[in-house]
Amino acid sequence: MKSVTHLLDEYTAFPRMTFRTILLRESWDLSSALRLIMNRTGWLALALTLGTLCACSHKPNRKPNEGRWRDWPVYSGGPDSIHYSGLAQINRSNVKQLQVAWTFDAADSWSGSEMECNPIVVNRVLYATTARADVIALDAATGKLRWRFDPAAREHVRLIDSKMRSRAVTYWSDGKDQRIFSAARQYLYSLDAQTGKPVESFGAAGRIDLRDDLPRDDLGRDTEDWVTMTSPGIVYRDLLIVGSSVSETLPAALGDIRAYDVRTGKLRWSFHAVPRPGEFGYETWPKDAWKYTGAANDWAGFSLDAKRGLVFVPTGSAAYDFYGANRVGNDLFANSLIALKADTGERVWHFQTVRHDIWDRDLPAQPSLVTVQRDGHDVDAVAQTTKSGFVFLFDRESGKPLFPIEYRKYPGSDLDGEVAADSQPLPTTPPPFARQQLTEDMLTQRTPQAHEDALNRFRKVRSGGQFVPGSREGTVIFPGFDGGGEWGGAAFDPSTHLLYVNANEMAWILRMLPQKQSRGAESGKSIYLRECAACHKANLQGTPPEFPSLVGLRGRYSEGDISAFVSQGGGRMPSFARLGADGLHAVVNYVYTGQDIRAKNSISSTSDMRYVSDGYNRFLDPDGYPAIQPPWGTLTAINLDTGKIVWQRPLGEYPELAAQGMKDTGSENYGGPVVTAGGLLFIAATSYDNKIRAFDRDSGDVLWEATLPAAGNATPATYQVDGRQFVVIAAGGGKAQKRSGIVQPASAAIYVAYALPK
Repeated sequence: MKSVTHLLDEYTAFPRMTFRTILLRESWDLSSALRLIMNRTGWLALALTLGTLCACSHKPNRKPNEGRWRDWPVYSGGPDSIHYSGLAQINRSNVKQLQVAWTFDAADSWSGSEMECNPIVVNRVLYATTARADVIALDAATGKLRWRFDPAAREHVRLIDSKMRSRAVTYWSDGKDQRIFSAARQYLYSLDAQTGKPVESFGAAGRIDLRDDLPRDDLGRDTEDWVTMTSPGIVYRDLLIVGSSVSETLPAALGDIRAYDVRTGKLRWSFHAVPRPGEFGYETWPKDAWKYTGAANDWAGFSLDAKRGLVFVPTGSAAYDFYGANRVGNDLFANSLIALKADTGERVWHFQTVRHDIWDRDLPAQPSLVTVQRDGHDVDAVAQTTKSGFVFLFDRESGKPLFPIEYRKYPGSDLDGEVAADSQPLPTTPPPFARQQLTEDMLTQRTPQAHEDALNRFRKVRSGGQFVPGSREGTVIFPGFDGGGEWGGAAFDPSTHLLYVNANEMAWILRMLPQKQSRGAESGKSIYLRECAACHKANLQGTPPEFPSLVGLRGRYSEGDISAFVSQGGGRMPSFARLGADGLHAVVNYVYTGQDIRAKNSISSTSDMRYVSDGYNRFLDPDGYPAIQPPWGTLTAINLDTGKIVWQRPLGEYPELAAQGMKDTGSENYGGPVVTAGGLLFIAATSYDNKIRAFDRDSGDVLWEATLPAAGNATPATYQVDGRQFVVIAAGGGKAQKRSGIVQPASAAIYVAYALPK
């Protein structure tokens, strides 16, 4: 039974839900509830409550907010991005009864594929994407397929197994016309929501090319620069506002934020995240940096305050991620939360969370538009989680910090040409939700051998906490490149003002390698080391599953397939057509056969990258487990009124370690939580145990869990059809790291929906 405090919170947050209905549903003590209302809000509120009770005494007991919360119409639940639903049919008392209501197998997964989609639900139809970025429409009550759109078939593209991240689609309707917007590779499609067919009047026969409307060609960028979308756009009136995912090495497309006419696909406005001459922030870069740098893009999606006409934009780092000698300065608007006028793209305010980022500290998720208490008054605010494990909280209109922010001094870089920022901003409140510095006493104790190995390697690298620059010997990044907070984002309960954020607590190593600047003809190996080794490593082994190994390609694909893929790009891999025929042939021949032939007319890098990283390296023990002590993944509840952590729990575990008695270790997790008026927090996300769980939102206790066919590295959605509440999750897997003696779990492309028994 809920406490009377929770009763009051729920009543205050949702006035449409009558007090009488809540009392009947939860069997609370009426006299205690009324006494608490009088004490907290006074006699007037008590009188209004009594009036509500009397007015409703002869009305039938209807389900609360059924209409308001029936759908899940927008990525993250709504334009406020708080991952909240007022549905309460599934609650603390009955969640253990949940059972599978339906499943849908998209049947297009492969080894290492992922499915990160948060489905949307509108008017009894569930819209989602598959492992290969097909768009599907399902009957939300049964999971039966209504239609399917295959963008690869539309473009006559032959797919090689590469990650095709698509985290949601966008729905728009003017009452007559209904459309679904989704991106695959460089194209943004407008589909008829009833049939799945492209809307011919949008762009060029139903799509626009995201590479258009961006500077290139005469600025040294190639027409094949990689631009796509991993997170969906957001609709404001008749505008579709979109970000982009671009290359994180150079050359890279610029990360302009753009708004298109939702009907025609015509560009209506563009915000330059790397400022042009005369624009605000231009002086924070070297002169004309916009002509040769790139990124500073929004890949995480947006939040929208439609009433104020403000769209909130979190951006990532500038390219190149880890070495910025050619972009010395603070680099606005990289790594910034930006409030723009949604109708014009005009900047209202901004805050830069990382100056001159050389750690890949992108803002990883949509901000949460929340309401908090300050001095007894409600304040509309925006909360932004970060990879480093902090929450920034700002007044939504002015951008004024609602908790103090300190600028702390950090060491400079000893890499030639690099000039690290001398200070970085960190909030003093709330405390970080992830550990901040790796020390010897935190190294793994899983086995004596694992500890000894970790200790020997740890003593050879730098570990000074946040914002220590990368180095030749290696620098510990903790939390790692994937956070801390990551793209799943946070959930916020407007009745309790608790923010829920899941986090990774993994250490990674950033090691920088000197890079020879080549001029003229060069060998395939030299091209590979310059262009490819930062992701796939100098030894071609990569860091699977994120960056696959290139060893043994000859046994899996034809040389023609690999050549086409390197030329065209796919997934996170950009096109390398700019290398020219000779350069492409040389580098493909090297990775395919191991032979190092010389290209006649290959081009050198367009940037002065004197250093590149040696790849994305997790700090793991010899058996493939994290080389630090648990927790390796957490779920945290933070009170945004006070800035205090209410509870924190490990999230996930490794089944084989749990069988040995090493339980509740936490694990890497991707995908966010959903909180409901039923007092529950639903989350899957964990990469190894394939679980979806329901936590008590107030205590953090696990009340229910179920095993999925693959890891649910996505955010759930909850909705209601015909009076029945469903919780649905995408089960795709594909993110688990290899461990000694453990069979790698299979990927899948299955949607699973749960509900109470009929």
